[in-house]
Amino acid sequence: MILPTTHRAFTWQGSADPADLLLTETQIPKPEADDVLIRNVVIGLNPVDWKVLGGQLVNWQPGHVPGVDGAGVVVAVGDNVCTSWVGQRVAYHQSLGRHGSFAEYTPVRASAVLRVPAMVSWEHAASLPCPGLTAWLALEKLPQSCRTLLVSGAGGSVANHLIQIAVRRGLRVTSLSHRRHAQRLADLGVAECMEGPLDQAWSGPMVFDAVIDTVNAEHAARLEPALKANGHLVCVQDRLHASPIPPFTRTISLHEVALAALHTFGDDRAWQALVDAGEGMLTSMGRAQWTPESYSVASFERLPDHLTGLQQRTFSGKGVIRVAND
Repeated sequence: MILPTTHRAFTWQGSADPADLLLTETQIPKPEADDVLIRNVVIGLNPVDWKVLGGQLVNWQPGHVPGVDGAGVVVAVGDNVCTSWVGQRVAYHQSLGRHGSFAEYTPVRASAVLRVPAMVSWEHAASLPCPGLTAWLALEKLPQSCRTLLVSGAGGSVANHLIQIAVRRGLRVTSLSHRRHAQRLADLGVAECMEGPLDQAWSGPMVFDAVIDTVNAEHAARLEPALKANGHLVCVQDRLHASPIPPFTRTISLHEVALAALHTFGDDRAWQALVDAGEGMLTSMGRAQWTPESYSVASFERLPDHLTGLQQRTFSGKGVIRVAND
């Protein structure tokens, strides 16, 4: 396959403002050993994409290409990678330490890519990795003995996938979100849709084996009273640094979730399990057995504007960027 020598990429120049991402023409990266090179067709936008632009969470230098999620076609492979990958439809979640998906081409570690069935659209494929894999990691924190689950921030991307996994595992799911999401969540299998607590503590009974919070640590702490003894509190955003209850009382367990950290600390076994989970979701999606998110699409040239829209919540649905027709 003959590739062009250059491609377009949005590069970070040190600013926290998405509008300051600079569209540049640069050399196409060569896949390193154990890499595949992916020609991006659609990019998936996530909150982490604008949160890291401030620089506090990363050690980027100006010229770095941001972006964690994408979907496209493998066009080249590095050493140690089978050439049968070339031509495969794939999706991926990229390490924050490497050049990312805000480009026409992205090199990704082969062991981290997900095969995408032909019946799954590029938009839905690019929308899945970050929220879908995060949802799976969150549920993996819970023991099989859990039967009742409260999901807060249930109107968001992570919860869309988390609820479907949980229902398939036999959990009775209660959601906390704005009432506008109630019918969609009920269609996903939620048994009871509730509002709040947002800025107030849970005032209901201790009825849940587990709580998964997708808002922030303070919000998660306010849900602690909903847990039974020996319950589990999982934070998808932030983490609790100390237990919110006295010792030797209900002895709840605290859990944090950080998909990006797995790129640094995850071994081959952890990644194989994660890839298997992601490909399982994509397979179910291709069979119309999985409900994907709705999406809002923009052209590649409008990526900074669309990322700003995600940051300011000016559109509904998953933000995606169409890089190329395929």
